[in-house]
Amino acid sequence: MAKKKSWVEKLLDSKDLPKVQRIDENMSKRWGTGTFVIPAPIEVDEFMRKVKKGNLTTINEIRTILAKRHKATIACPITTGIFAWTAAHAAEEMLAMGKKRITPYWRTLKLGGEINPKYPGGADSIAELLKGEGHKVIRKGKKYIVEDFEKSLQKL
Repeated sequence: MAKKKSWVEKLLDSKDLPKVQRIDENMSKRWGTGTFVIPAPIEVDEFMRKVKKGNLTTINEIRTILAKRHKATIACPITTGIFAWTAAHAAEEMLAMGKKRITPYWRTLKLGGEINPKYPGGADSIAELLKGEGHKVIRKGKKYIVEDFEKSLQKL
């Protein structure tokens, strides 16, 4: 049986990505027309790493930058989200190995300033990290939202 890949190995495995493809008829109902890019995992991590302490970004901002980089209409929301999640787990894996400079994944939010509850440690843990960097986090039902997150968005 093959050894299971570590998160870092998954992050570094580009699988012939990035790849730009035409948006087909089925996808056009959700995404419109044009092309989409499936980014490489390391590209998503690259932009997540650029967010400085006290600043934030959103997964949609990263998708916009990836689309521009690859001259595509959009970046695939599914794979971009999965690769952000992979980057977050790889960062925690690196931290456990004693690395000090890891990808600050907690600074990458979902649409509307929502904390990603699927990141390592869950929403409570991410909320504490963000509060420690000066952000105000509020709870709306089951979701955690960074209040006035737009004021802290960093241009990538």
